[in-house]
Amino acid sequence: MPGGVRRPDEGPDDREDRAARGRAARAEPGSRIAWWPTLATKGPQPLRGAHLRFAPRERGSGVLHCFVLDCSASMLAHGQLALAKGLLIALFDRARRERAEAALICFGGDEAHVRFGPAVPRWWNERWLEPVGAGGGTPLGAGIDAASRLLDAACRRKPAQQRVLWLMSDGRSTQLPVRPRRADHVRVVDLELADVRLGRCDALARAWGGECVMPETLLAQARRLSAD
Repeated sequence: MPGGVRRPDEGPDDREDRAARGRAARAEPGSRIAWWPTLATKGPQPLRGAHLRFAPRERGSGVLHCFVLDCSASMLAHGQLALAKGLLIALFDRARRERAEAALICFGGDEAHVRFGPAVPRWWNERWLEPVGAGGGTPLGAGIDAASRLLDAACRRKPAQQRVLWLMSDGRSTQLPVRPRRADHVRVVDLELADVRLGRCDALARAWGGECVMPETLLAQARRLSAD
């Protein structure tokens, strides 16, 4: 309303909703809704304008999602590896739709390998994950070292790129590696499904100033996005 006049039947939520729509209308042309943060903010509530979060305007730099997958033997005990693969399929598909780059690093036994990227996963599909197995110990340090090297190289290639580190693990490692310095955001996906929980995924996320995410949260977000 002109001059900031309120509608007589307008409540606080309606005013915030209207203000959010105004902010969206004034957004820089080409701005895109960032659906993962939007749905995380929305939670179980009906979607309102106030929940909208927008992706940073890409200026030739974009976003890189670096996924680090725990492939140790403990990831087979309760089907965690299969669950992680399902999550990766959904997250890679989201990266493809958003034209973001992705990379996949697998660690297990006593080593870590880059299995994909960094690249926009245009031709990537679930068949690429079929050969990925699990066994041996949990060389978390080797996996994070590999991620650090990849992110350092990505920073030199595209200094303005937003870099997101995703660690998918059941937390069965006592190692506490240093957070990769080129990771702008950290998300630790907690795949600890054992009856006795150690809570190491949450502890690592807090130590790194990151976010600990439960797999059911990501699966629910993926279902909502696929229904849109």
